[in-house]
Amino acid sequence: MQLTMQRRVLVTCSLVALAACSRRSDAPAPPPASAAPAATAAPAAVPVGSLPKGPRVYVSNEGSGDVTVIDIASGKAIATFPVGKRPRGIQRSPDGSRVYVALSGSVAQGPGATGAPPPADTAAHGIGVIDTAKLAVVDRLGAGSDPEQFALGKDGTKLYVANEDAATASVIDIASRRIEATLKVGEEPEGVAASPDGRWVYVTCEGTGAVEVVNVATEKVDKELAVGGRPRAAAFLPDMSKAYVTSETGGTVTVVGLPAHAIAKTIKIDGRPMGIVVAPDGKTAYVGTGRGATVVVIDTAKDEVVGSIPVGERPWGIAITPDGRTLYVANGPSDDVSIIDATARKETARVKVGSRPWGVVVVP
Repeated sequence: MQLTMQRRVLVTCSLVALAACSRRSDAPAPPPASAAPAATAAPAAVPVGSLPKGPRVYVSNEGSGDVTVIDIASGKAIATFPVGKRPRGIQRSPDGSRVYVALSGSVAQGPGATGAPPPADTAAHGIGVIDTAKLAVVDRLGAGSDPEQFALGKDGTKLYVANEDAATASVIDIASRRIEATLKVGEEPEGVAASPDGRWVYVTCEGTGAVEVVNVATEKVDKELAVGGRPRAAAFLPDMSKAYVTSETGGTVTVVGLPAHAIAKTIKIDGRPMGIVVAPDGKTAYVGTGRGATVVVIDTAKDEVVGSIPVGERPWGIAITPDGRTLYVANGPSDDVSIIDATARKETARVKVGSRPWGVVVVP
């Protein structure tokens, strides 16, 4: 009996060892030295008063309904807090005391979805107002139906919001908390960009493949520009000589000459151009390519592609520090943010954030 039990123990141990070997053989090989940096872990909850006080990056996480804060000095996530349903577009006030985030009660539907979408939770629509000292939502502004992206006017007193499912753009006066104008635009308005001189707002419309040029003074659409398929975002040069519009399915970036708002050039991009940001000195534009998994570098003097930086999966939101040295890119499916050395044109780290990060903003 004892011998039989010993044999059973030996057989059991052998089977466990074999199973362990099998698991090890099925595990993926460790990444090569040239692979992307491993993402640092998401932060545990800590008292706000104990967090670093320096410049930060705020990341909207559409899937988990929260915002992650990254400390720029350490390159680490220091806090994550809830904000509401489907946070996407995210911007800051001029003084950095507030961060605004677009919230939506509409149900997310992927490409190719058929049939009528599920009913929206209209009570969840709005612009969440984050107090950057408290790291909490302290107010919510009405913003029309299904707000997705938006821009602040030059003086920070108004918000210009794309209402995707209503084909409108809302103008919100922050102080009075009032929607003071609702503009009819093309189908599926997506990106919103305010010009540095405060005169214009561009609204990109996916469904019509066009950009609506909004006159800030009159709060009316002055012009419509046909660009590539599914335009996603826009950005202006600081000197107001040009603007750039990304087109996802068109695979292009359209260069718009100012002040005439006339198309000057179309730049072909490998991948699916999504988010765009212009360097503070205006010499370079950076474009996230979605499924292309890169950030493309454009020389704005020549309006030519001069580089490509591998990042995470499906990069979307993109932001740059005021000194122009560092880029932050939201990688939706991998739930992380790429940190890029803009001078070296190289990804240096990845930071784990919430589920499906969407937008990024730098708060100095």
